[in-house]
Amino acid sequence: MEGERVDSSLDLSHLTEQEQSIILQVLHRDLELRRREEGRVRILQQTETDPARLRSLSGAWFNEECSKRHHCRTSGCDLVHATIRHRKPKSSDVPLTGLFNGERENTSHNNNTSPEAERRIKDDKEEENGGSQGSLKPTPITPIPRTKSPEAQDLQHRNNSSSSKECERRSNGHSEEPEDDFDGHNGDTDSLSSSLTERDPASLKTSSSTSSLHSGYTLSGSMMSLFSSGDFGLVEVRGRIQFSLVYETQKEELQVRVYRCEDIATARKNRSDPYVKTYLLPDKSSHSKKKTSVKKKTLNPVYDQTLRYKVRIGELQSRTLNLSVWHAEPLKRNVFLGEVELALGLWDWTYTQPLWQDLQPRVHLNPDSINSRGTIMLSIKFIPDGFEGSGLPLTGELHIWLREAQGLLSNKGGAIDSFVRSYILPDASRQSGQKTRVVKHSISPTYNHTMVYDGFHTSDLREACAELTVWQREGLKTHVLGGIRLSCGTGQSYGEAVSWMDSTQEEVAVWTSMIENPNHWVDTTLQIRTNLTHRSG
Repeated sequence: MEGERVDSSLDLSHLTEQEQSIILQVLHRDLELRRREEGRVRILQQTETDPARLRSLSGAWFNEECSKRHHCRTSGCDLVHATIRHRKPKSSDVPLTGLFNGERENTSHNNNTSPEAERRIKDDKEEENGGSQGSLKPTPITPIPRTKSPEAQDLQHRNNSSSSKECERRSNGHSEEPEDDFDGHNGDTDSLSSSLTERDPASLKTSSSTSSLHSGYTLSGSMMSLFSSGDFGLVEVRGRIQFSLVYETQKEELQVRVYRCEDIATARKNRSDPYVKTYLLPDKSSHSKKKTSVKKKTLNPVYDQTLRYKVRIGELQSRTLNLSVWHAEPLKRNVFLGEVELALGLWDWTYTQPLWQDLQPRVHLNPDSINSRGTIMLSIKFIPDGFEGSGLPLTGELHIWLREAQGLLSNKGGAIDSFVRSYILPDASRQSGQKTRVVKHSISPTYNHTMVYDGFHTSDLREACAELTVWQREGLKTHVLGGIRLSCGTGQSYGEAVSWMDSTQEEVAVWTSMIENPNHWVDTTLQIRTNLTHRSG
C-alpha cells in the first residue's frame, strides 16, 4: 500500500531523459552534502568535549525537533528515489537503478531515513536481483543554470542523449572543475548568441606567431587557482592555443578571437571533447564567463569564434584575461587541459594578429601570497593656512579625493561590496577616521568621495601618514582587502619609531610632491597592497 501511495503522489512516468538527468543532479548533490555534513559531525564528535556545545554545533537539536514534528513523514529525497526505482524502464531510459546502487549503502545507514523508505529500498533490491548487478558510484554533480537559451537546451539534450549510452563513471584520476552547467556549453545565454560570431576560414591561414612573442604578458602564477577547487595536476598539460585580442574603442568592447588548439592532452580513453572558456579576472562571476562550443573527439579543435566583453579601456589596465581549455563531460565535472593568462595592462593593443601560446598547468596560489588586490585612483592636495587670502583657511587643510578603485580582488573572486576608510596617523582615533559610502556588487567601484582634514602645519606633514584601506562587506561582516600609506616613509614620527611609516617609493613620491606643490592636486594610481605593517607606536 505504501508503494502504491508513493506512485500515485509522485507520478514521474512522463519524465524525459533530460528531466531524469536534472533529477539525478539534484539527488547526487544532496548525497554529497549529506556526506560532507556527516564528516563535519564526526570531526566535532572527536574534538568537542562539551556535550551541550556539541549538540548545538552538530545540529542534533534540529534533528530532534524535526523527528518530533514529522515522525510520520518520509523525506522528499527518499520519496523521489523510491518513485524513480518503481518506474518501468523504457528502452531509451538512462539506467537510473544502476546510478542509485552506489548510494544505497550510504542511505541505509542514515539515521534520518524512515522505516517506510528503508522497506522500499529493500523491495527495490529484491526486484533488481534479476537485472544488472554492476554497481556504479555516484559522482558529485554541479548545479544547472537557472535559464538557458533554446539553443543551449537543444545542445544539452543532445549531449545527455549521447551520455546515456556511456554510463561510465569517474575514472583515470583526472582532475575536474565544478561548473555552472553540466553540458560543456556556455550556460550564459549571451555567449551562445551574441558572443559566438561568424566563421572566417581565411583567417585560419594567417601565419602564426611564435610562442615566445608577447611571452612577457603571461602571468607566472594562476589567478584562477584562487577561486577554483580540486587538484589540477593529474592530467599532463600539453599543446597550445591560437587567439587574438582586439579592442573596439567605439563599442568599448574587448574581442577575444579563439581560433584553434593543437596537440592537447587526452582526457577520457584517448579522446577529448574540448572547449575554451575565458574569464576577465578578477571577476569570476557568470557575467565574466564566456565559452566556445564543444568539439567532439579531437585533439586539434578548430573554433574560430569571438567572445566579447563590454568593458572600458581604463579598466583593462587592472584586468587579467584567463583562457582555459576543458574536456566537456556530460553529467560529470569537466577536465582541465591547460590555460593561458595575460596581464592586459601590459598588452600591446596595436598587435591584432593571431598569436600562439603554449598551454600551462594551473598553479595553486595561497591567497595570502597575493601582494596586490587591485589599484586605487585618487588625488591629494594640501592648502596651507591663510593661502586663499583673508586668513583662510585658519589652519592647513589636507584634501583627499578618492575617485575609484579598479580590479578589486577578493579571495572568492567576482563582484563585491566595498568601501574605503581613511586615517591621518598618528591620530588613529574615531574622530580621525572617515569612510566612503559602500559601493555594491562591483570590482571597479566609483567612490567619488573627498575627505578633508584640518589643523595641519606644513611641518606636521613630514611626521604624518595618510592611511587608506579598502574593505569588503559581506552581510554584517567586513574585512580589509589591503590599502596604501602616503607618508615620507622615514619609519619615525615626532622622533619615535613607528611601524606605519612603511610607505613604498611610489607612495613617498606622491606625498612629497603634495608637500612641495601646495594648493595643487596631485593625481595618482597606486597598488592596493596587502603587506601593510601592523600599526604600533
